[in-house]
Amino acid sequence: AGRAGSRCRSLVDAGVTSMPLLLTSIALPLPLGMGSVNCYLLRAREGFVLVDTGAPNARARLHRMLEDSGCLPGKLNLILITHGDFDHAGNAAQLRRALGGQIGMHADDARMAEIGDMFVNRSRPNAILRVLVPLLIGFGKAERFSPDVLLEDGTALAEYGLDARVIGLPGHSKGSIGILTADGNFFCGDLLESTKEPGPGSIMDDRQAALASMARLRELKIRMIYPGHGVPFSMDQLASG
Repeated sequence: AGRAGSRCRSLVDAGVTSMPLLLTSIALPLPLGMGSVNCYLLRAREGFVLVDTGAPNARARLHRMLEDSGCLPGKLNLILITHGDFDHAGNAAQLRRALGGQIGMHADDARMAEIGDMFVNRSRPNAILRVLVPLLIGFGKAERFSPDVLLEDGTALAEYGLDARVIGLPGHSKGSIGILTADGNFFCGDLLESTKEPGPGSIMDDRQAALASMARLRELKIRMIYPGHGVPFSMDQLASG
């Protein structure tokens, strides 16, 4: 398992990773040396679905990787946002303009994207953090958007060419969601991470809601987990961690 994990990490760090289920994993750097964030390009029956979009600082790299994967204007069916933070939604508006496709996210996080405030539906952080974060990494006006599609727990994605459904995952934010494909691949946003080892995300707005979301995963037929931060891991690895 250790050798497999090392191989997976090296592939992800290299940029674009070919994975099972016609999946391309795209690791993008975050500003201020804050690490990286993952986007996942899924091939639909016709075209593509993109799970999360990275932060604006890595926009050119994201476009280059999408183009290399064949995701050209008119080919992007859905831009799916797991939650409203800048590092997951920061390129959604520009991608919609450049490539087409609708933006889908949960209604409870939509206000975050509309006004560019990551804290609008969260418990108030300390005053210094609330002032500094928008200045350093907040949405500019060009990055703000209203979603075209409001997704909720159980929403099927068949109309976008993907045999998958939305799973509600409140905890990191009120409107956090995941995507579960029919063959057991699960895209969990920031509920889980694996920057060191598989486990709960390091930042939770509502810890009790997050624990309930994690407990729910045991009821689902999950094979592999693809987190917003870190490398993919199996459900067995999570259960044994």
